[in-house]
Amino acid sequence: MSEHTRDPRQVVEVLSEALPYIQRFSGKTVVVKYGGNAMTEDALIDSFARDMVLMKEVGINPVVVHGGGPQIGELLGKLKIESRFVNGMRVTDAETMDVVEMVLGGLVNKGIVNLINQCGGKAIGMTGKDGGQIRARQLKVEQKTPEVSTSEIIDIGHVGEVEHVSTDLIEMLTARDFIPVIAPIGVDETGRSYNINADLVAGKIAEALSAEKLMLLTNVAGLMNAEGEVLTGLSTQDVDNLIADGTIHGGMLPKIRCALDAVKGGVASAHIIDGRVPHATLLEIFTKAGVGTQIIDSEG
Repeated sequence: MSEHTRDPRQVVEVLSEALPYIQRFSGKTVVVKYGGNAMTEDALIDSFARDMVLMKEVGINPVVVHGGGPQIGELLGKLKIESRFVNGMRVTDAETMDVVEMVLGGLVNKGIVNLINQCGGKAIGMTGKDGGQIRARQLKVEQKTPEVSTSEIIDIGHVGEVEHVSTDLIEMLTARDFIPVIAPIGVDETGRSYNINADLVAGKIAEALSAEKLMLLTNVAGLMNAEGEVLTGLSTQDVDNLIADGTIHGGMLPKIRCALDAVKGGVASAHIIDGRVPHATLLEIFTKAGVGTQIIDSEG
């Protein structure tokens, strides 16, 4: 149904149903990790930008952390620089790191900023290096091979993990009605740059801000059980149990661990949501049903 044929009474009803959620979350911070289909399909890109602007207009403070793996791979291919991976992580030498900074800190970041601004928002783009927001350290990767009985430490270069998050700049921007858009690049005490998994950066920023919500956009409907049903309303203890019994495994495990750590670290709730659904972030915040998996503290 188009905007011109939609029953005005339905529009009013939707707004009325959203009111208690608007009142509840006004003034709160929501950290959103933006990536996947939501970042590559035109209709979803537009709906995401509008969602961020609407959230800000009703008093919520969105903070966006974005990925950009496919875009990095595309430019590396054009430059004829080989992409190599260890345990799913891109081996990042100095030459590759230059490309990562160009893509994440430039092309992708400024593209998101421009979209939000075109929708009437006030977005500011940056990397974790700006203002010394993200202090990083090199990620140590252990790999086992059939030929070696003990674990081998693999050097994958400029791939890092978060050591510390400074929130001064983010808080200053949100207080002045800006929407921070952050590329997941950190820096160590020597000034060396590191590419960091965007989910992990979003989780650590959410913890540092004591955010109301951490929202991780994915290309799946959420965490599912053996019957293919989406699980939601999970406590941290529920998630620990699901990891222990093998229900959570494979590619979903790192994302769930990130959400779990954030909630255990003080974030009120974490959400694994389906970024393939238009306006997914608004549906998760302003409706009872939502569009994914919610994790809350066991004592919440």
